[in-house]
Order: sequence, then structure tokens, then C-alpha cells
Amino acid sequence: MAVTTLDPKTALVVIDLQNGIAGNPGLAPHPAAEVVERAARLADAFREQSLPVVLVRVTAAADGADGVPGRIDGPARAPRVWPEGWDVLVDELAGHPEDIVVTKRNWGAFYGTDLDLQLRRRGITQIVLVGIATSIGVESSARAAHEHGYHVTLATDAMSDIDAETHRNSVERIFPRLGETGTTDEILEVLAKTHV
Repeated sequence: MAVTTLDPKTALVVIDLQNGIAGNPGLAPHPAAEVVERAARLADAFREQSLPVVLVRVTAAADGADGVPGRIDGPARAPRVWPEGWDVLVDELAGHPEDIVVTKRNWGAFYGTDLDLQLRRRGITQIVLVGIATSIGVESSARAAHEHGYHVTLATDAMSDIDAETHRNSVERIFPRLGETGTTDEILEVLAKTHV
């Protein structure tokens, strides 16, 4: 599906573009530097149109007390020592006081945060999602946004994952059920046409 339109009240929601995640050299299919650059271009364009930019960051307590409980088949969750500044937003996106910063402690940006409240108070009806990781934070946030009744647009070249196959699965199989997908340039083109 192609990007058809952006509502007059659309927000850009940037997932986990912070030092400890964007610094991962093993992302695929897009290197983190490309994701950050594209997200920054979108953020600048949204700010120029006086549309909200929401920067979502994930953090965790060192003792794991705020971690998600529950049994999993994957590696056991253990408290970890995070490097200083791992949860600080990347420089390319930080430093804009008009942006909304949301801190989460889960994969998705909606559960346990004030994101929905921040969007609804501004009359937002659509979100454009970007970030890392495609199949984790971005997909979880897209699912929740869809369930909350937002129109969802996903900039598929402004996101990446720990593995190209999980990225591809989200982009090809999941996202078409949740909204519209397009490239950064396609979204910028629609933004320029619909927000004069």
C-alpha cells in the first residue's frame, strides 16, 4: 500500500533513536546512521509545518525492578548495568524544546506512558512511525496506535532491526494490516502536498 494522505493533525513518532540503540553496528537492512538521518529529515519537515514530533526513549532500572515480568522461551531477563548515557536521545534529534519526549519501559510506546494523552490533547488523528527496532518497538507501537484508532503510516526506510528477516516480516506481513507504508521521500512528498 502506498501513502495516500496525511491528516491535518498528524504527528511524527520516533521510536528509541537513542545512543545505546542507534549505536548498534549490526542493524539490517538499514544502518543506524541512515535511519537517524531519515528520521531527522522527517522531524525537521514536521517541525516546519508546526506538527508534533514525539521522541520516544526506552530506559530501565539497573536492578530490573521496572522490567516486564513473565516467562519467556528466550534468554532469561537479568538486571543489567547500562552504560552511562545509553538512554539519551541521539544528537541529531535532540535539542528541540517544542518536541514531546515520552519515556517507556516496554517495547511499545503506548502502554504505561502518556503518549495517547499527549496525542489526543493535540487532536492528533494520524501518526507516522520511524525508529529501531522494526519488529519490536516500532511494530508494538504501530499495533497499539491502530488499536487506539489512529491512522498509521510507517516510513519503512527510516527503521531497521537486529536482523533483515524480522524487518522484512514486519514490513511485508504486519504493517499492511495496520496502516500505510512508504519511504521517507514519499512521506515528505505527501506532507509537502497536503500541508501547505
